[in-house]
Amino acid sequence: MSTYRLAAPYERPPLRRRASGLALALAVNGALILALLTLGILPLPVLKPSNATIVDLIPESHSKKAEVAKAAPKASKPVPKPPPFILPVKPTIAPPPELPAKPLPWIEMSSADMAASNLSNLPKAVSASEGDSEEVGRGPHGEVLYAAEWARHPTNAELGGYLPRNAPGGWGLIACRTAPQNRVEDCIELGQSPAGSHLASAVRQAAWQFRVRPPRKDGKAMIGEWVRIRIDYERIGG
Repeated sequence: MSTYRLAAPYERPPLRRRASGLALALAVNGALILALLTLGILPLPVLKPSNATIVDLIPESHSKKAEVAKAAPKASKPVPKPPPFILPVKPTIAPPPELPAKPLPWIEMSSADMAASNLSNLPKAVSASEGDSEEVGRGPHGEVLYAAEWARHPTNAELGGYLPRNAPGGWGLIACRTAPQNRVEDCIELGQSPAGSHLASAVRQAAWQFRVRPPRKDGKAMIGEWVRIRIDYERIGG
């Protein structure tokens, strides 16, 4: 009958003995580290809230110093003092200037001058209304209508080009507004003789060539006022 027995520890191979020793050492070291860590854990103290004010003193930067220097008003330049006024040692008093002689309160005149200045000998002034243009009626819209005064009479050639064929003798009457350079514009027909002769139409069409002075009032020319123009036609022959 065969029997078995366990091998003694000293009979184990050397490698297994070393591994067992290493494992045991590691276990012991781990237990020590765990014990140290457990002992080092302490609860933190609870701090009570404080009402104290904390002020941090921060050094001023160079840029802020420059801004403060720019914002500071520049010192005004000192005003130079005026030079001292020195009186002369011997002051002189100038005499007052001589006043011009006052003119006499009358004018010396000879007997001839007195006679010439007599108001009764002066010519009478012409009234301005005597040179006013004559009013002869009313314009198309109620304006005052003045008698026309020719600056240049129209020629037969200027008038004949607008006469109808076989026009009879008679007259045509129109009213025109005066314009600068003695011209007329906006002409309208007022009447003609004989009736139906179209002489007023012939005068109106030829009016762009007319030269008529503007009417006057108080010696002033009134450009833009209305004037009445009449042209008489005489049939020669036939």
